[in-house]
Amino acid sequence: MTEQEQRTAQFTRVSDLEALLTELSANLADANEKYLHNTSEQYSKIFVMGPLRSGTTLFTQWLANTGLAAYPTNLLSRFFGAPLVGAKIQQLLTDPRYNFRNEILDFNSDINFSSDNGKTKGALAPNEFWYFWRRFLPFEELDYMPPDELRQKANLAGLRDELNAMANIFEKPFAMKAMIMNQNIPELAEQFDKALFIWIRRDPIFNIQSALEARKRQYGDINTWYSFKIKEYPHLKVLDPLESVAGQIAAINHSVEQGIADLPDHKKLVIQYEDFCLRPEHYYNEIIRRLGEQGGIMEDSIPVYTGEASFSNTNHWRLEEYTRAEAEWCIVNSPYVKE
Repeated sequence: MTEQEQRTAQFTRVSDLEALLTELSANLADANEKYLHNTSEQYSKIFVMGPLRSGTTLFTQWLANTGLAAYPTNLLSRFFGAPLVGAKIQQLLTDPRYNFRNEILDFNSDINFSSDNGKTKGALAPNEFWYFWRRFLPFEELDYMPPDELRQKANLAGLRDELNAMANIFEKPFAMKAMIMNQNIPELAEQFDKALFIWIRRDPIFNIQSALEARKRQYGDINTWYSFKIKEYPHLKVLDPLESVAGQIAAINHSVEQGIADLPDHKKLVIQYEDFCLRPEHYYNEIIRRLGEQGGIMEDSIPVYTGEASFSNTNHWRLEEYTRAEAEWCIVNSPYVKE
């Protein structure tokens, strides 16, 4: 049974939509090329890293809501093969500067803080944008390549140019999830002088619980692998679900920690999910400070913080298949937990 066939009805891909988007991307490719005339790195890129179910969706929704950065929307994701054309169309349809006599006001510009396995609702809500990433990354069985092989086979320069051009169209830093490159951070970092890597971490007990719950929502059980197939996937996929997920999260955190270790302080920020929920404005200021040090944001364009004062987190044990004590034991004894 394929991964697509295993998905629950709620998460099954729509083949007609996939075909339409592929056709649209192909037909807009030439137009997209014409918007690649300005690929200078004027604005910072903000890359959100970390394990599945660690709070990355809440964080990107919050960041989008601040107005500090542009980001891939659900509308823009429809143009994953020609995102620069998509960015112009999004501006035409949603930017107040182009609103003629209120002719088009039907797009939902409100960003709430709900999601379903990373999926959001609303034309301007943040999208994970994985189809865009896969245009440039020749990943096959695994969502990882050894560094030299990735540099040789991937179109990292093309990825860089489109992201720079996109930020220039929106005239803002551009923020997006980048967990597909959790284990190839140095290769991504090489492409940008102005980039901020934000590592979202979560209490591993509740990160494990959330990942197992995501498996159940996506596939109807906790046995099927969920999220990117990291380099440890062949070993982890055959383990008991609790051990598999504990190892998956530990391995990702270890890779991100190693990947950002050599970056200068103004290019990285570690955010503990639980602390972010308590004081999001603190992290807003930390992000601004780093973008300013990079020269990747216009000082006169920084919005005054009017966002949430705090968030409630969901850190309480509710899983039926395992006890919290079993999860704690698994964390301590996982061979993928690095000191």
